[in-house]
Amino acid sequence: MPLHIVIITGESGAGKSTVLKALEDLDYLAIENFPIRLLIPFIEEIEDIGTTQRLAFVIDLRDPHFLSEFSKVFSEIKKRGHFFDILYLTADTEVLIARFNQTRRPHPLMKELKDLRKAIIKEKEMMMPLKEHANIFLNTSQFNVHQLRHQIFTLYGKREDLDRPFLHIITFGFKYGIPSEANYVFDVRILPNPYFIPELNPLTGVDPQIREFLLKSERTEELLNSMIGYLKWVIPLHWEEGRKFIVIGIGCTGGRHRSPAIAHMLSEKIREVFSDLEVVITHRDVERG
Repeated sequence: MPLHIVIITGESGAGKSTVLKALEDLDYLAIENFPIRLLIPFIEEIEDIGTTQRLAFVIDLRDPHFLSEFSKVFSEIKKRGHFFDILYLTADTEVLIARFNQTRRPHPLMKELKDLRKAIIKEKEMMMPLKEHANIFLNTSQFNVHQLRHQIFTLYGKREDLDRPFLHIITFGFKYGIPSEANYVFDVRILPNPYFIPELNPLTGVDPQIREFLLKSERTEELLNSMIGYLKWVIPLHWEEGRKFIVIGIGCTGGRHRSPAIAHMLSEKIREVFSDLEVVITHRDVERG
């Protein structure tokens, strides 16, 4: 039986240990700071004894052989026919500086560079080749520990078939920033804004009144048709390249009304077109907008 293997990697301070613990709670065999050279022998042992089907490893710059050998090792895992995710975690430089200052833990490159900001920037540069190999990319800048755990539960806890194509729709407010993990971003600010309607202002896009309000405008159906038309073309292209995890961002001004409503309407249309595609929606800014 194929294994499901998650390699958690990325930048120091971005939340790799939190993600690993979340996967452990989802019954993954979870190991931190695993040597890249031992990965294939370990997987072979698991294949032989068959004690578990889910494995999660944190592998990063602490292993001096990681950057030079990850490409060869990851290619070997894929050849074995296992379900394989490379989950790359990042965060904005200022956020990482604040996290290190709060925890007072040393950055892995501090001994060499003696300056935290330089160490963080250097690590980002060094990890760029690996970042390009990742099929799941998360910017954790706006997550606390509990929100990051929830994100991992959303990605892995609800998926019965881990090889099933997965679409994650994130709604957001442009004034709070575009989610950097999004493969595609749709701007729905062209639609009428319920914010200015007194009886609609306290509601959110998950309330049916907001949906009804938006559907009164011809622009809404036109926009939805344009979005689904593009996705019908581009999603299969991702599958052809072996990328079964896609992230779409849908943004309005504050992320409270229009983007959540459009996300739910779009998800209904997507499910009609792609019956095998698992769709999950996260409303990032609905309580802030």
